Amino acid sequence: MNSPKNSRPKKTAKDAGSPQPLLVADDAPPFTLVNPQGTARVFLVCDHAGCAVPGALKKLGVRKDVFHDHMGHDIGAEDLTRDLSARLDAPAVVGTYSRLVIDLNRELGHEGSVPEESHGVAIPGNRNLSTREAKRRARALYHPYHDAITTLIGGFTARHMIPAMLSIHSFTPELGEETRPWQVGILWNRDPRIALPLIDQLHSCPGLNVGDNQPYTGRILNYTVDTQAQDAGLPHVAIEVRSDLIDTPQGVAEWGARLESALAPILCEDALYKVEMF
Repeated sequence: MNSPKNSRPKKTAKDAGSPQPLLVADDAPPFTLVNPQGTARVFLVCDHAGCAVPGALKKLGVRKDVFHDHMGHDIGAEDLTRDLSARLDAPAVVGTYSRLVIDLNRELGHEGSVPEESHGVAIPGNRNLSTREAKRRARALYHPYHDAITTLIGGFTARHMIPAMLSIHSFTPELGEETRPWQVGILWNRDPRIALPLIDQLHSCPGLNVGDNQPYTGRILNYTVDTQAQDAGLPHVAIEVRSDLIDTPQGVAEWGARLESALAPILCEDALYKVEMF
């Protein structure tokens, strides 16, 4: 996850009229639906998977390598999501575009939605952003992603199934002068159904330092989980894996296997799959 500095969109004279579509034929779609025919009662989301930038935004005026850094996306999170999707036979919705363009895990209008700065790096293309441009980005990238999640949940409902949601992220080994000792963090707010037994399962792995709402907390700034799962009473959890552990195919496979093993006894319980408001 990431919490870059930002200011709210500003209304300007350029707000008048209908904006041109942000994405054109050469641009990638705003999200990918992975394993849509998956049979599990579980689905995954990965808000910060991608590091793409629409061509019209000209890399937002920053160096290309910034988008491949953790400022631009959650390193390894997409690969881990795809690995778990295959292991669990679960569908997944994976975001395509960098959080520096628009953060899919922030409410629209939130100060971190379209960052003007991230970790001391200025984002010129986000400076003095007009309301019109903010809406154009939301229309092209944000709403399609969240609509895809809503549609996926609706598919479960149509089959008379209550699904569980797993949100996959990664975090850096250090942040400023802070060293982060955890290999994995389990983020949750009010619903303990997956989070607490998952923490217990992971604690049983020798040498594993498991963060309970560390290095981030699920009690704030967990927009996708809150709006798509918590508010609907669906069982859910957010999983953060340290990025240096999943930045290679071998690391992804190791963590995919570890998480599959830890989740298996939790996800096999029929009692999990019911709507509960905490």
